[in-house]
Amino acid sequence: MTAGYLEILRTRHAARLLTGTLVGRLPNATAAIAVVLFVRAEGGSYSLAGALAAVYGVANAVGQPLLGRLVDLHGQPRVQLPAAALSALAMALFAFAGTDPAPLAYAAVAASGLFTPPLEGGLRALWPSVLRKEDQVHTAYAMDAVAQEVMFTVGPLLVTLCTSLWSARAALLVLNVIGLLGALSVVVSPPSRAWRSAPREAHWLGALRSPGLLALLAAFLFVGVALGSITVAAMSYADGHGGDAVYGWLMAALGLGALAGGAVYGARQWAGAPERRLRVLVALLAVCYLPLTLTPGPVPMTALAALSGVFLAPAIACAFVIVDRHAPAGTVTEAFSWLVTTFTVGASVGTGLAGPVVEWGGALWGFAVPGAAGGVSLLVLVATGRVLAAPARTAVVASSSENDPNRAAEPRFSSGDRA
Repeated sequence: MTAGYLEILRTRHAARLLTGTLVGRLPNATAAIAVVLFVRAEGGSYSLAGALAAVYGVANAVGQPLLGRLVDLHGQPRVQLPAAALSALAMALFAFAGTDPAPLAYAAVAASGLFTPPLEGGLRALWPSVLRKEDQVHTAYAMDAVAQEVMFTVGPLLVTLCTSLWSARAALLVLNVIGLLGALSVVVSPPSRAWRSAPREAHWLGALRSPGLLALLAAFLFVGVALGSITVAAMSYADGHGGDAVYGWLMAALGLGALAGGAVYGARQWAGAPERRLRVLVALLAVCYLPLTLTPGPVPMTALAALSGVFLAPAIACAFVIVDRHAPAGTVTEAFSWLVTTFTVGASVGTGLAGPVVEWGGALWGFAVPGAAGGVSLLVLVATGRVLAAPARTAVVASSSENDPNRAAEPRFSSGDRA
């Protein structure tokens, strides 16, 4: 299973790009918990903490596709590094100024979210030029999805560790400095500096003019709803079955299931169109959410939580392939950023939706929300199957030694992005 991953990591620049991207995304992955802890340490209310975290999330969702489009137009270093620096400076302003005056706090947090660099989309745009072979790129996407699960598990632990060793203010500052260094490591690398987007047709919709991409985004909005609703339903369940410790185990099990599923999925090559495979994966994802409504004791519930996460990372990895197939030429970074934004918005909607459902019907009905959302996602994929089956661009070929894609003989990914 590890042979394919090791082959990729031994490829020149691959380990550096993956590690730098993950480290660079730490501030984004930990922002919600870091902001909440800091506001509480400053004596602010939970309402203020939640509002500031929400403002960060909304600003981040707005900024990712906009910055992604700028990356496609101007290259990675000219956009990613200034954005990372502005995001870190804005969060540092929040850390030193505190929550009073409130307008300044809101402005600083919004600026930090808005300027968060689209490192995630940038990495996926780089993989084809670094790895060159389509099967390796598919494996790299799966490895990327697995690495995200590790980051979102380790990140909150780092926040709490920094807070306990120093302070909540120090946690904000340290994590953003680390994130800035990670972004710097990526953008000064040769693949990032040499990467150029394919020529693009000027269009105000950018990546969103692709019907196939729109269909995929609509489906993944509901996958995000499912994931966001689980976090609320699990909290309701934990309140009646042991408290915060049980909640922690449930969330860890969900991440572990996704990690295991992604590792297995990326360890082999898959035949057939990824659009058909995604329908199967989303169907399995929806089915695995259903047993959560049984709400058994903590131990079997933890096992069910792990099962519910098994097909999440494979579905995300498969979606990465489809994004590349359907993104219009010259918009690949923006397209990947739209997927991140859609998933984030969906998770926020799921969190907001599950709250009233849990208050009305308890944890059982709360856990029915992800199953229903997964079913809707599958329906969207089925209804748009004909659109998804027709990629927006025909496949191109790998660049030759002269960097001319028309001379190469090896069929490959359709991103059209060349170093």
